[in-house]
Amino acid sequence: MTKVLAITSCPNGIAHTYMAAENLEKAADEMNIDIKVETQGSIGAENELTASEIEEADAIIIAADKAVEKSRFVGKKLVAAGVQEGIRNPKSLIEKALSDDAPVHHGEEGGKREKMPTASEGTKQNPIYRHLMNGVSFMVPFIVVGGLLIAIALTIGGNPGEGGIVIPEDSFWKTIESIGAASFSFMVPILAGYIAYSIADRPGLAPGMIGGYIAANGSFYGSEASAGFLGGIIAGFLAGYVALWIKKIKVPKMVQPIMPIIIIPVFSSLIVGLLFVLLIGAPVAQVFESLTGWLSGMQGTSSILLALILGAMISFDMGGPVNKVAFLFGAAMIGEGNYEIMGPIAVAIAVPPIGLGLATIMFKNKFEQAQQETGKASLAMGFFGITEGAIPFAAQDPLRVIPSIMVGSMTGSVVAMLSNVGDRVAHGGPIVGILGAVDNVIMFFVAIIVGAIVTAFMLKLLRKDVDNPVMEESATVEEEKTNNTPNSKSIEEIKKLTDITNVELIDTDIKANDRDDVIDEMIAKLDANDVLTSKQDFRKAILDREAESSTGIGMNVAIPHGKSDAVKAPRVVFGIQRDGVDWHSADDSLAKLIFMIAVPKHAEGDAHLKILQMLSRKLMDDQFREQLLNVKSEEEAYQLLDQIQ
Repeated sequence: MTKVLAITSCPNGIAHTYMAAENLEKAADEMNIDIKVETQGSIGAENELTASEIEEADAIIIAADKAVEKSRFVGKKLVAAGVQEGIRNPKSLIEKALSDDAPVHHGEEGGKREKMPTASEGTKQNPIYRHLMNGVSFMVPFIVVGGLLIAIALTIGGNPGEGGIVIPEDSFWKTIESIGAASFSFMVPILAGYIAYSIADRPGLAPGMIGGYIAANGSFYGSEASAGFLGGIIAGFLAGYVALWIKKIKVPKMVQPIMPIIIIPVFSSLIVGLLFVLLIGAPVAQVFESLTGWLSGMQGTSSILLALILGAMISFDMGGPVNKVAFLFGAAMIGEGNYEIMGPIAVAIAVPPIGLGLATIMFKNKFEQAQQETGKASLAMGFFGITEGAIPFAAQDPLRVIPSIMVGSMTGSVVAMLSNVGDRVAHGGPIVGILGAVDNVIMFFVAIIVGAIVTAFMLKLLRKDVDNPVMEESATVEEEKTNNTPNSKSIEEIKKLTDITNVELIDTDIKANDRDDVIDEMIAKLDANDVLTSKQDFRKAILDREAESSTGIGMNVAIPHGKSDAVKAPRVVFGIQRDGVDWHSADDSLAKLIFMIAVPKHAEGDAHLKILQMLSRKLMDDQFREQLLNVKSEEEAYQLLDQIQ
């Protein structure tokens, strides 16, 4: 029997991913073809293809709107198309993949980097920042491992002396310290290598790492000091763009196979290495040595100013570009033996989520019930040094939350800087203090506490009391019962659509004929069933999602969905607009069957995807859609929706 494998994926990794998979499976079944589809959605790869299945396959189909790794399919017939092709023309895709004209995948050739067709190429991001962050993301684990191992070795096996803590040479803990130091030694080469990899793909990796190694060893260019992380960044970009330039050179076809494994790495490494040895290394080393010396010598008002700047940067965008620049600066200083820069940063990282969590406990009248629940999660994330725990609050009220967390982080950073708090690990939060990676650990915790308290009182000062007092949990449960709302279910308990909807959440005769008016009408259903704490907040979540891309999936169906702290429990509203509404659908069809999904922010990773998968697969059935359109009552619609699981 003919065997075909497929991969489906869309930029958001939700409905279209599973719709394409469903249609490919249906078309293959009609054609008497064995097919297996791997879906690469937001939840990760599911139904993954195995090496033996790939070996036995007659053809491969990739229906995706984002990059998909294709190296495992070398030697196989492979057809690539957008995800909409998988939804609209699955049969023709299968026929094309099995035809004699289907191209055989040979990997990278001719210096051209393979690229999947994408619907999201208009998304702009600074490429320099993207390449730099790629290097940083691979570098950080080496700093964390090295810093923690050295900190543990010093804490357990070190002996205090006049020159500081020293580990005896014949001690077991000296070996642990050496392993940590080895991890540190990879920092700059890894940074440079993966910057180059981001720019030029695999051919850039070796020259980037070699350039980074040279940058980290001043002996290559006659300097006692190394060029440090600045040199590593320069080496990475230099290696990446040199490799990319060589890749674009046209060469005879017989030379193409050895370009990525011999020609590009060898010549790129030579060019980058010689440039560093002869021209770049010594000047950059001098600049970096001066910078390190200046930072190490900062005292008094200058050190306070630095702490204020670092604290503000860390908290301003909570894990975004500004945060990452300050974090990278602190991580680089660890590699140079200056731990008192990362100390204030480690405090500033933890203050926003802990401060917000503390505020929800201390000043409950300032926060709705859903926000108080989010505050608990925020506290946990702050403990582990995850600044992003503050984002849900900042997204809802940026003008009050962002200034509050900035003031708190700046306060905590100054306390840490004045107390000579040091951090040997490129991470923050109480967890690094507990693991022994922090110098002057008592003041480290004091700085976090002070910063968090300042944040909490700033929020008390700036935020207004919530309009409706928070009900006790028992009252909420009782009201759920009186409203005939389905009991709140955990994600695991959602087995079918009717677990999270009811007759009162169905409207078979929507009157509004404009998209936004339809949205308002359906939100009113949720509000009437006591699903929302704030109609305005949930409406914003819905419209923000629509702004990313239309949720009109075609075939007269729209699935608007929103993730918000204003949602108490997962619910679905179903409505029929018999004349149809313009939802900017991919196939230009008017939306007549409309499903609005509401999920709490904290459940977005599972409930959201599970509901979308249920809907998208069942709605591929033409007969089922026709039956829904022809229902005469809410009760009849409910009976049909009970089939969706």
